[in-house]
Amino acid sequence: MAKAENRPDIVLLTVIFALLIIGVIMVYSASHIWSEYKYDDSLYYLKRQLLFAGAGVIAMFIFMFIPYTTWKKYVNIILFGCFILLIAVLIPGIGMVRGGAQSWIGVGAFSIQPSEFMKLGLIVFLAALLSEKQKYITSLTKGFLPCLLLTFTAFGLIMLQPDLGTGLVLVLTCITMIFIAGARVSHFVSLGVLGIVGFALLIISAPYRINRITAFLNPWEDPLGDGFQIIQSLYAIGPGGLMGLGLGNSLQKYFYLPEPQTDFIFAILAEELGFIGGTAVILLFFLLLWRGVKVALENTDPFARYLAIGIVAMIAIQAMINISVVIGLIPVTGITLPFLSYGGSSLTLTLCSVGILLNISIHSRI
Repeated sequence: MAKAENRPDIVLLTVIFALLIIGVIMVYSASHIWSEYKYDDSLYYLKRQLLFAGAGVIAMFIFMFIPYTTWKKYVNIILFGCFILLIAVLIPGIGMVRGGAQSWIGVGAFSIQPSEFMKLGLIVFLAALLSEKQKYITSLTKGFLPCLLLTFTAFGLIMLQPDLGTGLVLVLTCITMIFIAGARVSHFVSLGVLGIVGFALLIISAPYRINRITAFLNPWEDPLGDGFQIIQSLYAIGPGGLMGLGLGNSLQKYFYLPEPQTDFIFAILAEELGFIGGTAVILLFFLLLWRGVKVALENTDPFARYLAIGIVAMIAIQAMINISVVIGLIPVTGITLPFLSYGGSSLTLTLCSVGILLNISIHSRI
C-alpha cells in the first residue's frame, strides 16, 4: 500500500534539515577566527558552506522526485563514470593535491572529490546487482567474490590517492550490503582474516600510518607531531563538560586545533555545546539510521531495500568513524562528519544520497 499522498518520510526530512542547520552554524562558529586570519573575511567558510548546502538541498529535492528505479537503468554508466573519475584524479596535472592526498579534480578553490561519487555510485550498482543476483550471494564464486572484487578495485584506486578514510567507509558500506543480502558467515570470517592481514600491510607500507597508530596509543609521546590533533581535540571536549562553554566560546578554534571546521568539527561542537549538545547530534544520527532502516523494511522492491540500506549504512559508518576519531577511540583517518563538516563534494553527495532515500520512502508501505 502506497504511503498517504505519496509524501516522503517527514521525520527523516526533519532530521536531515536539523543536522544541516547545526552544521552551518558550527562551521561558522568553528571557522570564523581562522577564516579572518587566512582570508581577511570571517564569513569566508560560512558563505561557501551556505553555497554548498543550498546546491545540495536543491539537488536533494530533485533526486527526491526522480523515481529511484531510474538509477537502476543507468547503473553501468554511473559506475563507469565513477571509475573514470577515480583514474583521472591520479593523473598528474588533473588531480589536485591537498593534505598529502591527490583526491580532487577542479579549478582553483572549486573542486570535486571523485571518491565521494564512487561511494554513491557503487552503492547504486551493488543494490542493482544484489537485487538481480541475490540467489547467488551464498556462492563464493558466483556471488560473494564478484561483489568483493568490484568493491576492492574501487578501494585500491582510492588508496592510490591515498585516502584510507574514504576507502574504509566504502568497503564497510559494501560489506554491510552484501551481509544483508544473505552472504555466508563463513565467507565473512575468511574475509575478516584476509582483511586484518591486508590492513596490517597497508599500515606497514606507509610510515605516516604507523605514526598515526602510535600516536593513537599514546598521543602525548609526540604532542607537537602526530599526537597533536587528537590531544587538541580532547582538550576541546574535556572543558565542554555537561553544558559546554557556550556557542561561539570555543578556545581550541584559536589556532590550536588545525582546520576545526572539517574533520574535527565535532570537537568544537562538544566544547561549545557540551555533552548535551554532542549527545543530541549523535541521537539525530541514530534517528536517521532508524528511519532509513524503516524505509528499507517497508519497501517490497529488493533494489529499493538494498539501495536504502547502502545509503543509511554509508552515512552511519562515516559518522561513527569521525566521532570515534574525535573522542580518541580510533586512530585519525581524515574523513568528514556527514552534514556538519565543511566541504563541497561530501555535503552535496550526501544530500543527493538522502534525496534518493526520501524518494524510496515515498514508495514505502504505511
